[in-house]
Amino acid sequence: MNRNRKIAITVGILILIAYCIVGSNNPNAKILGMVLEVISGLAVIGIAVLIFPFLKPYGKKISLLYLALKGVEGILMVIAGVLFIIHTPSLLELRDQIYLVHGYIFAIPALMFYYLLYKSKLIPGWLSVWGVIAAILLIIVNLLEVTKIIPVLEFLYFPIVLNEVVLAIWLMVKGFNLSVTKGENNQINEN
Repeated sequence: MNRNRKIAITVGILILIAYCIVGSNNPNAKILGMVLEVISGLAVIGIAVLIFPFLKPYGKKISLLYLALKGVEGILMVIAGVLFIIHTPSLLELRDQIYLVHGYIFAIPALMFYYLLYKSKLIPGWLSVWGVIAAILLIIVNLLEVTKIIPVLEFLYFPIVLNEVVLAIWLMVKGFNLSVTKGENNQINEN
């Protein structure tokens, strides 16, 4: 198995690990909750670091911004995990605020990520387009939530979650389509 295949599998696994956070809100499982949130944050950072060399040839500035925002997102998740274990009412409130900000930070790099995946053709176009649409829906939901125009429509989070799970499975089963990569990316192809 070549290096790129291993990276694709690892990115897929890290995407699934990043969603561990969903089950970590049980206040009686403080240590487990903290561990899951910290692991999720580190997984988010790992995804961005591993995928960056593949995306960079298709938009260096956007790729760097994506990497930076995912770093901030991951760090916020780690901080939230630490606050979860300390577990005082004021720190839990701060944790909730961090996750509110996290939701907004997640949406913008998700849009960049799927745009770059679409340009690179590393994954099928339909999967990239689905990701772009899901990220746009997430941005709209976040804006509507901030402006309090309508109550949160939680079902609009479902498209991005489902897309990322499908992407993770795709990467683990099929890997990246490297036959269409730019010349700059050839160094990645056979290492």
